[in-house]
Amino acid sequence: MSHPLILPMAAHVALAALLYVLLTVVRAPAIWGLGRAPDGSNPFARIEPRISANLSNQFEWPLFFHAACVILMVLQADTNGLAIALAWTFVVGRVLHSLVQVLTTNIRLRGAVFTINFLAVLGLWVIVVARSVA
Repeated sequence: MSHPLILPMAAHVALAALLYVLLTVVRAPAIWGLGRAPDGSNPFARIEPRISANLSNQFEWPLFFHAACVILMVLQADTNGLAIALAWTFVVGRVLHSLVQVLTTNIRLRGAVFTINFLAVLGLWVIVVARSVA
C-alpha cells in the first residue's frame, strides 16, 4: 500500500513538469522560430523570465517539503491527518504561487502566497522532529 504523502509529492512533481512544458512552449519562438510574431520577435518574451524563475523556485523551498515527507515515510511515522493536510496545503500553495508569479508582477501577493508554502513545510518539520524524538 502506498504512503499517503506520495500523492502530494507527485502533484508537486507534476507542477514542475508542467512548468517545463510551458517554458518549452514560450521559448519555441526564440529557439525554433515557431510562433514568432510578424516582426520576428518572441510574443512570449515578457512572460518567459517569470516562468523560468518560477521553475527555479520549484527546487528551492520545496526541497524541504520533499525531505520532510521522505523522512516521515522512512520513520514509518503514523502520519496523521495534520501531516497530510499540510502536504496538500503546500501543493495548493505552490500552484497559487506559480500562478501569481507567472501571471502577475505583484510581489506583495506573491510573498503572501509563498507564506502558505513556508508555513506548511515548517509544520511538516515540526511533525518530523516530534516523531524523531518521541
